[in-house]
Amino acid sequence: MGHAVIHIYPEAPPKPALGDACNGCGLCCLSEPCPIGMLVSRRRHGACDALRWSDESSRYVCGMLLAPGEVLGWRPQGWLDRHLAPWLARRSRRWIAAGIGCDADLQAEPAAERSKD
Repeated sequence: MGHAVIHIYPEAPPKPALGDACNGCGLCCLSEPCPIGMLVSRRRHGACDALRWSDESSRYVCGMLLAPGEVLGWRPQGWLDRHLAPWLARRSRRWIAAGIGCDADLQAEPAAERSKD
């Protein structure tokens, strides 16, 4: 991938080791979308549109797991919210390989401070 600047919440947890459980660092989804993220973001590079920051848990979460209707731009409707949204959330969990472990072979470094000359 080369070098890229990714803006990330400073409160986000550090990236786990490859294969360790996901901790919501967001590095993978901020650098490029997964297959389901490509569909909802309509792009193959850059941050995923489905990624959400959780103030309560100070971590990133996939919006397709929590609120797929919101990510897809659905207006709140009873049937979609009760039936299709939970179905999509279950499928998304499988499509993003949730619970498999970190598969982002990326390194995060803090940005160099700008000199104030």
